[in-house]
Amino acid sequence: MKPLIREILLSFWKIHILHHAARGPVYGLWMIEELSEHGYKVSPGTIYPIFKRMEKNGWLYSYEETVSGKVRKYYRLTDKGAEVLAYVRGVVAELHREVVLGRESKLEKQR
Repeated sequence: MKPLIREILLSFWKIHILHHAARGPVYGLWMIEELSEHGYKVSPGTIYPIFKRMEKNGWLYSYEETVSGKVRKYYRLTDKGAEVLAYVRGVVAELHREVVLGRESKLEKQR
């Protein structure tokens, strides 16, 4: 994957993580499988640093549980993460109107 495309997709992946972490606990393998449902090929070497950065930013918190004898790290949305998600939803909606639906922005209408 070209580095510039990957850089943009990183933002999409973060939005997916925020969305799903708001709905319930997520963990690495589950998130990799979820993203693959959307056509993204994400490795553990990519997803875990993303989780770590999002946790450092205060958007997620983690906890561990033992599942079938193995320790699994789960991530959930924090209040700050919920604020970020709410803001991003508005930005995504506006971007969708312009990029997907082809509607003019306010500035384009003024030209």
